[in-house]
Amino acid sequence: MTAFVQSLTKRKCLTVFATTSLEEVVRILARNSIGALVVVSKNGKIEGIVSERDIVRRLSWSVTINDLTASDVMTKDVISVTTNVTSSDLMQVMTENKCRHLPIVRGSRLVGMVSIGDVVKRLLEKYNAEVEQMRSFINS
Repeated sequence: MTAFVQSLTKRKCLTVFATTSLEEVVRILARNSIGALVVVSKNGKIEGIVSERDIVRRLSWSVTINDLTASDVMTKDVISVTTNVTSSDLMQVMTENKCRHLPIVRGSRLVGMVSIGDVVKRLLEKYNAEVEQMRSFINS
């Protein structure tokens, strides 16, 4: 497991149940400044993912969130990655599948979440480190 992925698995990963009201899902997303929540069963199995994009799509043909739950808007075919994933792998999976959030799993257990923002931040750190190494080499 790379240090990058390990750091992501140490963060709190917020989840909801399929029966969680959409109103509560929106509240959790806003309160935590996040863009997606993993939907899990009572035993922790991943059942889906609810993203801001899922909510907007659903509301485009229904103007109210009353009586809607996470299961009404969630993406059921969840694309996830394992703890062995690299930054390059993440970029490829996110680009090919047009997704901005990926659950990280170990076996069948949810251990974290990675966002496109996390990947961009990691790339910037890598590039800045390389620039600093080049500067040191040139100045020595």
